[in-house]
Amino acid sequence: MLPWKRVLRPLAALFLTAAVAVVPAATASADSAPSSGWNDYSCKPSAAHPRPVVLVHGTLGNSVDNWLGLAPYLTSRGYCVYSLDYGQLTGVPFFHGLGPIDKSAEQLSAFVDKVLASTGAAEADLVGHSQGGMMPRYYLRFLGGAGKVNALVGLAPDNHGATLSGLTNLLPYFPGAEDLVKATTPGLADQIPGSAFLTKLNAGGDTVPGVHYTVIATKYDEVATPWRSQYLSGSDVRNVLLQDLCPLDLSEHVAIGLLDRIAFHEVANALDPARATATTCASVFS
Repeated sequence: MLPWKRVLRPLAALFLTAAVAVVPAATASADSAPSSGWNDYSCKPSAAHPRPVVLVHGTLGNSVDNWLGLAPYLTSRGYCVYSLDYGQLTGVPFFHGLGPIDKSAEQLSAFVDKVLASTGAAEADLVGHSQGGMMPRYYLRFLGGAGKVNALVGLAPDNHGATLSGLTNLLPYFPGAEDLVKATTPGLADQIPGSAFLTKLNAGGDTVPGVHYTVIATKYDEVATPWRSQYLSGSDVRNVLLQDLCPLDLSEHVAIGLLDRIAFHEVANALDPARATATTCASVFS
């Protein structure tokens, strides 16, 4: 039997995501996000930061709530920052990333084209949380994204699936459960280890040439588990464990994307490696 702690942690993560999703900002659309440069289509990239940054939310997230911490963090540092909604299901507001992931990647492709046309930049950088750190790899590999993207930074990306601390291993013991997930929330089914989507995505290697990859993981992750499965193999990959940077960092799957400034500092380093500074526990004050 699974320990209660392992059962309750993923549920707690979902409840926390839901709580964040119903704060007043949830009524805002991506184009009206309260920011300076966040989804501001008049923003022009500077010489210091010549590429726009596209933020890709996670499962059950959206273009505003997932980025109330990181988007202002990056805009205050001079980046042109944009976020999109993807994977919407009819009749399900706010909680996105539930549609088929290959179709979500098509939405990302169209959004990146929109951002590049608006900013005049030749390439963008992508930063994604959870599914949002994994889904862009489909865009890079199969939809021509590699020629339009300089870097992909994943915060707790489920690159090889999400077992929810082992809960998905129980699906075969409940007849019809996996079929129900596939029928109602295909984006969740696509993230089950061994799914047809993940098999296609990871066949032939994790990366494509010309893109710089960074994975930022936490050992306290209770969703994209085991946490080492988040790591990528291949050329031009940097896999980072938060606790190697700051042993005191207790962030789990949701917090790493919502509010962890140590993780945010490492994101900034990945976006601008020429100006990178050491990430430590003190980075929470940077």
